Amino acid sequence: MLLYEHPLSSYVQKVKIALREKGIDFAVELPKALGSGTTTTAPFAAANPRVEVPTLIDGDTRIFDSTVILEYLEDKWPTPPLLPASPAARAKARMIEEICDTHYEAINWGLGEIRFFRRAEGALAETMAAAAARQTAAIQAWLADQLGLGDWFNGDAFGWADLAVAPYLNRSRYFDLAPASGSRLARWLERIRDRPSVARTFAEFQAAADAMGDAYKRLAVGSYRREYRDHRLEWMIKSGGIQVVLDGLSNNNIRFSWPEG
Repeated sequence: MLLYEHPLSSYVQKVKIALREKGIDFAVELPKALGSGTTTTAPFAAANPRVEVPTLIDGDTRIFDSTVILEYLEDKWPTPPLLPASPAARAKARMIEEICDTHYEAINWGLGEIRFFRRAEGALAETMAAAAARQTAAIQAWLADQLGLGDWFNGDAFGWADLAVAPYLNRSRYFDLAPASGSRLARWLERIRDRPSVARTFAEFQAAADAMGDAYKRLAVGSYRREYRDHRLEWMIKSGGIQVVLDGLSNNNIRFSWPEG
């Protein structure tokens, strides 16, 4: 089994945690030219017209979209289960995943545009970062309500909902927007960091993040054309970054989802 990935991707991290929780052996590959909208890795492009990670190759089966991959893993390897047993609990897990994959991902991604790629600097960067901090606090408050007094988002045991939250909350922590020390959410984050599946995945994220120091230079020379899709584009506009979008279009270093144009 082969997983096309990038360790920074929260979508990828969800899948790697699930694979490791289920004890499934897999290899990883970083597609060449990932982030440019084109790729020289022909099997990857053939498997996923969006040229996005994660993409899973399992024999003759090719699957993209992190949620679809999680569903495939749950169907093919039902033990140990990641989804809870009851329909209501399953629906809750999927709703938590949906919020994280859309609204939370967009905030973290926007902060990456500012900090890694220097799309905005000075007063504009401060305005956008302040908006991200407010929005992150709101989502974390909602997540704390979903967690309630329990140990796990998924119910009685770590599962689908927990691995859906994990990459996003950890990235907030990396951006100095961790939940308040001693809070239920902070205690949950520390608890999951001890799980081998999560610890390994977070270590891979950290190593990739530490290597992003010159990312803005690669953007300037055209190595990247960052994808501004759906909630990401919405986040930029509502958080004061419409000029960032206009500049990116002018400089041809942003792109939109497949098919473009």
